[in-house]
Amino acid sequence: MHIALYKPDIPQNTAAIIRLGACLNLKVHIIEPCGFNLNDSRFKRVVMDYMGNCKIFRYEGYEDFLKKNKQKRIVLMTTKATRLYHKFKFEKNDVLLFGRESAGVPEDLHKSIKDKVKIPMNKKTRSLNVAMSVAIISTEALRQNNLLKL
Repeated sequence: MHIALYKPDIPQNTAAIIRLGACLNLKVHIIEPCGFNLNDSRFKRVVMDYMGNCKIFRYEGYEDFLKKNKQKRIVLMTTKATRLYHKFKFEKNDVLLFGRESAGVPEDLHKSIKDKVKIPMNKKTRSLNVAMSVAIISTEALRQNNLLKL
C-alpha cells in the first residue's frame, strides 16, 4: 500500500505520516516541492528514528510521480468527493494521494483523477488534519486487503 503526499507543507504532519508508514509497512511518496527541508528540527522531532524503517520515494513534481507510477491506481482523498472511504473497494497496490495541507491539490489534477473518496465529517467543519486522514484511510485500505497482519 502506498501513501502519496502532494507538496506537503507542514513538517510535523509529514513526519507523523512517515512514522505511521514505518509502523504499518506503508510506502510513502513525497511529491516536491515540500514547504520545508527534511532537516527541519520540527520534522526530526516527530519522525525520530523511524526514517530508516519506512520506504520513502521523492519526486521532483507530479509529472515525475505519474511517470514512475503508471501501473498503480491513484485514489485521491478529498473533501470534494462524493464516495465515502469505507464504501470504496481499495486494492493492494493503490496509491492513496493526499493534498497539500494548506490548499489540497490543484483543480486540473483533481479533475484528472477518476477515483476520489472522503471521510464523512460534521458539516460545520472543513477538514481533518492530513496525518489523521492518512491513518483513517490507510488502515481501512489495509483492512480490506488483509494487510494488517504485521
